[in-house]
Amino acid sequence: MITAEDIDGLTERDWQQADAGDGPVRIAMIGIGWWTRDRAIPAVEASGLCETTVAVSSSTEKAADAAEGHPTIEEAITYEQFHDGAVSEAYDGVYIATPNALHPQYAETAAELGKAILCEKPMADRAERAAEMLDTTQNTTLMIAYRMHTEPIVRRMRELVREDFVGEVVEIRGRMSQRLLDMFSDPDQWRLDPDLSGYGTSVMDLGIYPLNTARFVLDSDPVRAHASMSSASEGFEAVPDERASFLLEFPEGAVASCAASQNAFKDDRFAVIGTEGSLSMRNAFHSGDSRELVLERDGARTTLAVKPVDQMVEEFDYFADRVLRGESPHPDGEHGLFDMRALEAIYAAAERDEPVPIDA
Repeated sequence: MITAEDIDGLTERDWQQADAGDGPVRIAMIGIGWWTRDRAIPAVEASGLCETTVAVSSSTEKAADAAEGHPTIEEAITYEQFHDGAVSEAYDGVYIATPNALHPQYAETAAELGKAILCEKPMADRAERAAEMLDTTQNTTLMIAYRMHTEPIVRRMRELVREDFVGEVVEIRGRMSQRLLDMFSDPDQWRLDPDLSGYGTSVMDLGIYPLNTARFVLDSDPVRAHASMSSASEGFEAVPDERASFLLEFPEGAVASCAASQNAFKDDRFAVIGTEGSLSMRNAFHSGDSRELVLERDGARTTLAVKPVDQMVEEFDYFADRVLRGESPHPDGEHGLFDMRALEAIYAAAERDEPVPIDA
């Protein structure tokens, strides 16, 4: 049975080749919400390969306020100024953290300016918009910000699946939930506005984690979706998925059973069940939470508490590593577009109450 000694070096990066002497990659932060202020900017400050030099927001005052106390941020500009190419010499890449529907316009401008792009997930609000965005960014680096791809435990789970630790994969189980309206004082939340969020809220914002992590761990893409959704509480009238569950069928016969809710107790977990064993991770997706990996096989069970890494630091350094070495990142735009098509199928399956194929 695997013991703690078997995962020594779990937090070591198996992907990094660039070093601090090769950088830094200078980043313009586009969208100065709480996530950018509290997680993205501090992560870049802790990075060894990149630094934030530009803040972009709805007003120069808001951008300047976000820059306060961060000496590397030399420029504060508006969205309009960004589109006009202002201070484009001050950054090498952009991090897009606006509402989903706005991602494509900033990605298109960044591509026109010849900048590398790290875009938050989901890639856009709708699959057709994501396809358009992919077309407009063909000549630059585009990475979609799936931070679980650089989460060491998830990478180790992927290796164990490849090494047949669980045997043939039968099922993946994943869920993510939180109380969205308890997190923000303003109930006018863009994630509850279909014009900004896209198909819905819970699956678009949270269900995408088990969806994409299942794809990554299995190294496979699902072919069909089943789903059930409902919304009944105040504040969720405009979206179909206050509560949602969905099932994805993979071509090898495995299924992923997933659930997501923006109005439930905070919980997140991910498990892989096979013919010979299982792997499960508690505190799977909420960045910063402690991690626990449970391995079961041959009647034995091992629980490993692993000190968490800062997933955002890992993500930014991975992005910078690829930019500095001139290599394409994974997950790229094609990978992000497939998730958009899977999301489209999930919402359609719930609406029609029938299985829906996922267009590759």
